[in-house]
Amino acid sequence: MTAVKDLYKKIGFPRLIITLFLVVLLVLSYTLKIEQGGLWTSILERFGMNAIMVLAMVPAIQSGTGINFNLALGVVMGLIGALVALELNLTGWICFFVALAIAIPLAIIAGWLYGKMLNRVKGQEMTVGNYVGFSVVSFMCIIWLIAPFKNESLVWAMGGTGLRTTLTMEDSMARILNDALAFNIGSVRIPTGLLLFVAICTGLMYFFLRTKSGNSLSVAGSNANFARSNGINVDRQRLIGTIISTVCAAIGIIVYSQSFGFLQLYTAPLYVALPAAAAILIGGASMQKAKIIHVIIGTFLFQSLLVVALPVVNIVSEGSMAEIVRIVVSNGIIVYALTRGGDES
Repeated sequence: MTAVKDLYKKIGFPRLIITLFLVVLLVLSYTLKIEQGGLWTSILERFGMNAIMVLAMVPAIQSGTGINFNLALGVVMGLIGALVALELNLTGWICFFVALAIAIPLAIIAGWLYGKMLNRVKGQEMTVGNYVGFSVVSFMCIIWLIAPFKNESLVWAMGGTGLRTTLTMEDSMARILNDALAFNIGSVRIPTGLLLFVAICTGLMYFFLRTKSGNSLSVAGSNANFARSNGINVDRQRLIGTIISTVCAAIGIIVYSQSFGFLQLYTAPLYVALPAAAAILIGGASMQKAKIIHVIIGTFLFQSLLVVALPVVNIVSEGSMAEIVRIVVSNGIIVYALTRGGDES
């Protein structure tokens, strides 16, 4: 009995309820004869394409700046990298790695500037992050219209200037990670390359947090006064955490876009931080502490619920409610996760 109580305490009531709800949905999907192969393929792909965006929350939380609601800043840098690669008519792995090579330095610079600002508004980081994110997205709506891109597949057909709202990546790097080393287990398609890339990124973050620099970052985030008494520059650690978070967001949007097959500009990046924040909180993170396991659990639960709930509710309701259900489920989980604030234990 004690072991059961310990397990319950470790899992936590919120994650237990969400897990049971997911199990019920999976059983219903099987009972309703929904094709299970496609369902699990979608779950694995959605997990892979969103995990790095959730991973971006870890260094921000650990460094003491809280949930990074300004993921849009890193996302914009990633979009710029991908756009330059498409403008050059690059394809395949070259296109993917050139996009990363351009996006990462831009994200480092943007993250450094943003981190400097956060050090001047201590205690208001998440509020400021929200407004900065909205401002960045709004400003870039102007830039997308006047940016000097000439590739006919990127600009509007009428006028020949200004980037389109949605850009296809079919002839460049669409699903380059998803299809790499992919194989089938029955009717389930395993996106090996995508999952391996996620594993590499999470592994690098895991080992970084266990280095001297990573420990200093975590100490600065958990107890600033103790960190200062041990000679740790708290502002510098907050700056490092913000830069790494911004870089992860830039990488994450490129991974997401290649899996999705499209680049989405203008207001598309506006709310990218909310699902990522909800996922890591559902995974068990708090406002002061986040681990890699929280990223994995939270992303899997959040994305699985979205994938499974839509077809189940559509069949039960005998109508097409996909978009309505998607909004209700995703925003409902976000509100729940943000109001509970993660497990404090």
